[in-house]
Amino acid sequence: MINLYLKYIIQFLVVVLVQVLILDNIQLNGYINPFFYVIFILLLPFETPKWLLLLTAFILGFTIDLMNSVAGMHASATVFMAFLRPSILKNISPHDCYEPATTPGIFHYGIEWFAKYATLLVLAHNIFLFYVESFSFIDFFHTMFRVILSTIVTVTIIILSQYFIFRK
Repeated sequence: MINLYLKYIIQFLVVVLVQVLILDNIQLNGYINPFFYVIFILLLPFETPKWLLLLTAFILGFTIDLMNSVAGMHASATVFMAFLRPSILKNISPHDCYEPATTPGIFHYGIEWFAKYATLLVLAHNIFLFYVESFSFIDFFHTMFRVILSTIVTVTIIILSQYFIFRK
């Protein structure tokens, strides 16, 4: 049990460091912002209690906010994503439901299921984050273009990481 907690603490630290030290410095003309850190919430076990899921999402987002000197934008977007996660998992569940003691991933449920799951949650996160950031609907289509491009890049990075980092 302690090994499991240690595993998640190390994953948390690695994801935050990758986001802050590498990916936050990648910005292609302000249109593409990869948010790899959301993979931590995506890969939490199915049995994670809702209160722990929301608390973990808040801590993750707040940590990113502290590193970027941003006032709560990532924390609120990550909590929103974690709030939607159980509903999305329920709506896209395979016919035989989820196996106990597994985590959402390509190797358990296939690339089609995982891509749908990751895309829906990353899209919700990015819509929330970018519209809170702009705090206006004046440039609605410009912001939506940023959301779509960032979602495509983020989901691509997350799927590639499933093959190279989070293998069985």
